[in-house]
Amino acid sequence: MRDAPRPVEVFINHFRRPDVPAGDVLAAARLARRFHVTLPAYAPTPLRMLPELARRLGVGSVLVKDESPRFGLGAFKGLGSVWAVARVLARRLGIPLRELSLENLLTAAARNLPGKLTFVTATDGNHGRGLAWAARLLGHTAQIFMPEGAAGSRVESIRAQGAQCVVTDLPYDDAVRHAAAHARGSGAILVQDTAWEGYEEIPAWIMEGYGTLALEVLEQMEAPENGGAPLWPTHVFLQAGVGSFAAAMIGCFRQALRERGVPIPRFVSMEPRAADCVCRSLAAGAPRRVPGRLATLMAGLSCGEVSSLAWPVLRDGLAAACVCPDDTARRGMRLLALPAGSDPAVISGESGAVGAGLLEWLRE
Repeated sequence: MRDAPRPVEVFINHFRRPDVPAGDVLAAARLARRFHVTLPAYAPTPLRMLPELARRLGVGSVLVKDESPRFGLGAFKGLGSVWAVARVLARRLGIPLRELSLENLLTAAARNLPGKLTFVTATDGNHGRGLAWAARLLGHTAQIFMPEGAAGSRVESIRAQGAQCVVTDLPYDDAVRHAAAHARGSGAILVQDTAWEGYEEIPAWIMEGYGTLALEVLEQMEAPENGGAPLWPTHVFLQAGVGSFAAAMIGCFRQALRERGVPIPRFVSMEPRAADCVCRSLAAGAPRRVPGRLATLMAGLSCGEVSSLAWPVLRDGLAAACVCPDDTARRGMRLLALPAGSDPAVISGESGAVGAGLLEWLRE
């Protein structure tokens, strides 16, 4: 049932410390990209300029990173999954990261691995599909657990990548715990896109993989297609489930723009009203869990606990957190798919489109 129209709630982050360094995250992102470019389907995804929308909103420009062409998966999550799986395999095979490519990884694996490995995760959809694709690409198998209410189309898209997919009767965060227990009991390898105490290495690799997207955006803003001056942003809107993607983008942007002497933009997170763990955590100054079933149209953001790796970056880097009703995502999907004037159409899912809906709400 459609939720009644309710306003977006905006929380100003009083814990923000924009000058706190986050380490050399760009070096790790560049290593990941060196590997990504060796994949047969790799190409930078477009950074769409929407001048008509910018005019309507009364701002200088609006740029949308269109991830629909990414690896044929329709989402950025495969960047993190494939890099994490590649790093697991590189460690087992003794391949230095600077020498890591699809070709030498497959060659070394054919010589040295006695059989297929199984990679396990819990997912609302895109991360699981990305892991299933990565496992198949690299010659292994994947087992995916999904939370209750998972859409049939998402289940089939994962199975189409050759993975086993099981829909549980658990909410997302409990499905993550179930996947972790299954991996421990079966000897499989957990590749989860959220971190907790004692499980942070592979989630960190996933965040490194997302850095390829940040590097693409930085290059595209520095040399826009129209040949004009760089289009450095004043505000960056980032969807947040567990916060891994948002934290990866904040880390890369802060370091890269600081090195260029460019003012750091204000980063704003967006999450569903039913799953606002980032906002609750910022309000408390410490991670807070959202209890319950977390029912929302934005299934990819239906997460009740912030990643332990993402949390300090979000606390220090976010200027504000926005809690959005499902109608914000619906409006964003329509706005991007049916643009005004000469703006290009962008086909986005609910979680990716919430930013466009938020911009329209802010204009009002």
